[in-house]
Amino acid sequence: MRGSVVPEAEFRSYYGRPIIKAPVWTWEIPWYFFVGGLAGASASLGLGARLAGNDRLARNAWTVSAAGVTAGVPLLISDLGRPERFPYMLRMFKVTSPLSVGSWVLAAMGPAAAGAAVSDRLGIFPGLGRVAETVAGLLGPALATYTGTLVADTAVPVWHEAGRELPFVFAGGAAASAGAAAVLLTPAADAGPARRLAVTGAVLELGAAQAMERRLGELGEPYHQGPAGRLARLARACTAAGAGLVALGGRRRAMAAAGSALLLAGSACERWAVYKAGFQSAADPRYVVGPQRERLQQ
Repeated sequence: MRGSVVPEAEFRSYYGRPIIKAPVWTWEIPWYFFVGGLAGASASLGLGARLAGNDRLARNAWTVSAAGVTAGVPLLISDLGRPERFPYMLRMFKVTSPLSVGSWVLAAMGPAAAGAAVSDRLGIFPGLGRVAETVAGLLGPALATYTGTLVADTAVPVWHEAGRELPFVFAGGAAASAGAAAVLLTPAADAGPARRLAVTGAVLELGAAQAMERRLGELGEPYHQGPAGRLARLARACTAAGAGLVALGGRRRAMAAAGSALLLAGSACERWAVYKAGFQSAADPRYVVGPQRERLQQ
């Protein structure tokens, strides 16, 4: 029998209602993604600068890391609703749970980054300060990227299907923002490693986001439509322009400041684009049913 008499099924749900519930996260979460990445990458930059003997860059990187952690904890607690819910997240450690691992990394990273910054700024307890720098610097990459794994571990289609690329998107954005913040605060003569980190992070973020959208195919439509689309385009423009300014004119104060501001804005917009794309894909039954049907046909 040639052809099929059965028409192609349409992606419909009960009265057009979403098949899955949208995340309950509120506006604090994308900002937490941003400052957490900034804090984590800045800690690793601070440790690297210290080991290289670049104390001025290390001091500024530790200040940014401590500020990022200090801002991130209240954002997370605000989203949880009540402060006592944060200690509940530490009741157990489960290595297969990004939420559990991330909670413990944040709990360890916060005091370490703050202690490193205070010790360096005030010149007190240098031995403990070096220990704190080592702990925070080693935990920094985990804090910068676990949120990408966390969102991919949900049922939200555009997040779940992008589990390969999201950690790289978040890692690139974290590196770009940490490098940019250090370039803003550090004299040009000492900011060379920060400029290289900012440009490398921007290239990684742009490349990983492009690869993610290409592999998602139709499922990646939210990154081209609505609020997520506008934020994604703004993120790409800011990040590309900022990286160009820092790479070509980073030794000039005005160009370094403009480029760094654009990189910070681009990193924040990319986090917001990912956040908004998740809500848009959860609201449309096509993005839920489509991947399920493809897996059944394989």
